[in-house]
Amino acid sequence: MEMIHVRLVSPPDLTPGALELLADNRCVFNRVVLLGLARNPDGDAVECDILAGAANAVLRGLRELELDRLGSIVIEPVEMAFSATAAKAEEQQLGALAHTPVWAEVEARIQTEGTFRPSFYVYLTIAGVIGSVGILTNSQILIVAAMVVGPEYGAITSVALGIDQGNGVRVRKGLLALTTGFSLAVVVTFLFSWAVRGLGLQPRAFDLGIRPVSTLIDAPNVFSVVVAVLAGVVGIMSLTQSRTSALLGVLISVTTIPAASDIGVSCAFSSWSEARGSLFQLLLNIVLLILVGVLTLRFQRAVWRRIGRRDIRARGG
Repeated sequence: MEMIHVRLVSPPDLTPGALELLADNRCVFNRVVLLGLARNPDGDAVECDILAGAANAVLRGLRELELDRLGSIVIEPVEMAFSATAAKAEEQQLGALAHTPVWAEVEARIQTEGTFRPSFYVYLTIAGVIGSVGILTNSQILIVAAMVVGPEYGAITSVALGIDQGNGVRVRKGLLALTTGFSLAVVVTFLFSWAVRGLGLQPRAFDLGIRPVSTLIDAPNVFSVVVAVLAGVVGIMSLTQSRTSALLGVLISVTTIPAASDIGVSCAFSSWSEARGSLFQLLLNIVLLILVGVLTLRFQRAVWRRIGRRDIRARGG
C-alpha cells in the first residue's frame, strides 16, 4: 500500500473548501484539523494521508484553491502503514492506478537536484580528476568511481523537466550549470594531466600508446547511442518510481564524466583527435539524455492517463 502524508496550513477562509475536497475523496484518511493553531504562515493546520494513486487529483485540487501560494503544502512519503480501511479502498477505488507516480513529488525531487550549489562544481571537478587518473592508469574501477561521484545527471534531468514544462529559466540554469561544471572539470583535469606529463609521472604503458580505457571513451559509435538512450529511459523511470538502485546504475553507465576527463588528458598529451572524439562523446550523451528524459516524462504521463481512463471504463464510470 503506497501512501503520502500531507500537511496543510490553510487561511481560515479557504479551510472549508479544503476540508470538503478531502472529505469527498474516499482515498483520503486520518484527517486531523487544528483550527487557528498554525503559525508562520498563520492559519488552520490540516493533516491527512492519501493513497498515492489518488494523490495527483487531490494535490491538483488543493493547488487550485491556491493553498500553495496563500498557505503551505508539505508532502512526506509514508514508509509503512497498517490500515485495513485504506487497503480496501486502494483495491476497490484505484485498481491499476494504485501505483501511479505522485507527479508533484517527482518534480520536487528533480527540482531539488537542479539546485546548483558550489558543491555541484566541486564534485564534478573531483570526478573529472578521478577519471583522468583512471585513464592514465587504464583503471576501469577508477572510471566507474568517477561516474558515481559526478552529479551531472541531476542537472540533466532538471533541463529535461524544464523543457517538458516550458520553463525557460530552468532550462537555461541547467545548461549553464552543465557548461560551467564540465568546462571547469576539463580545465582542472588538463592542468593535472599537464603536471603529470611535465613531471614524467605517466605510466609507461600510457606513453607507449596502450590506452584501452581512453580508446573506449573517445570513439563514440552506435553502442554509445543505445546505452545513452536506455540510460535516459531508466533514469527518469527510477526517479518516478523512487528506485535508487536503478538510478545508481544509470550514473555508472553513461559516458559523461569519463569523456570530460579524456578531453583534459588528451589535450595535455597533445592527442587532438582523441580530444575531439571525447568532446563528441560528451555532447552526444548529454543531448540524448536530455531528449530521452523529456520523451520518457511525457510518455509516462500519457500511459498513466490511459490506464486511468481504461480503469474508469472497466468500473462503469
